[in-house]
Amino acid sequence: MEWFAEFWSQCGEFLSNLWIQFGSLVSSFTLTSMLDVLLISFIIFSFIKLVRETRAEQLVKGIFLLLGVWLVANVLQLRMMQSILNYFFNFSVIALLVVFQPEVRRALEQMGRSNLGRNLGLLSAKEEEALEAQKKKCITAVADAAASLQKSRTGALMVFERQTKLGDIIDTGTVVDAIPSPPIIGNIFFNKAPLHDGAMVIRDGMVYAAGCILPLTKSDNVSIDLGTRHRAAIGMSENSDAVVVVVSEETGQISIACNGVLTRNYTRDTLKAALEGFLLKEEPEHPQRRIPSIRRGKKHE
Repeated sequence: MEWFAEFWSQCGEFLSNLWIQFGSLVSSFTLTSMLDVLLISFIIFSFIKLVRETRAEQLVKGIFLLLGVWLVANVLQLRMMQSILNYFFNFSVIALLVVFQPEVRRALEQMGRSNLGRNLGLLSAKEEEALEAQKKKCITAVADAAASLQKSRTGALMVFERQTKLGDIIDTGTVVDAIPSPPIIGNIFFNKAPLHDGAMVIRDGMVYAAGCILPLTKSDNVSIDLGTRHRAAIGMSENSDAVVVVVSEETGQISIACNGVLTRNYTRDTLKAALEGFLLKEEPEHPQRRIPSIRRGKKHE
């Protein structure tokens, strides 16, 4: 039991030193220190919110496990383990940037999303009203087209660009730049049309491009029975702030993907209301329920 007593003694000494350091910090605590703590707390909270329910969550758990091993190695004076972990943590910043590249990119994109033109008054009131009116007409056209595609069981994938510009996605398709209408949208997704097997990108209330290729989701939480069309919609919403409308080819069911979440069972009216909430306001007023964990369907959907 000598090793246990030594271990307990080392733990007590370590905790005692921590308490002394904590007391020293409290005695020198100032208003600037409080601001510093609040900023760090906000960064940690934002980081937790960013990685929650993603693959990065498991990586964070692994990092905390390594920190626990490092703490035990320091207490027990395990020199070799200390050296290995010290070398690892010395290069951990670069390693974290590589491992968390998708999450870092998403965080930077979220920081950069702001209506600068509107906040700085670069758009006149008439221009802003005209843009909002065009968006409303586009939403109505998409809702009408989705209802028509639902009846004919025609698959469709429509992406509404918001703050994150989708130039790299547009480059994979064909620029159309047309005024949206149910006939235009129906012709694009007609199963014998050359641009039907891809996504349509809508920018500023206009059908800007069609036949575009979207990134597939890499989330492990998506049902394995969901096919390519729905996975592409989720993936697009994970990599940007875009709102994606999906019409199922097998069932005709209308779905919306936003912020990595797929919601289903929309009608023409509820789709229009949800899109107006997403695109004309910050949040939808009546979000639908999440997708079921298991759902049968065609693999190409």
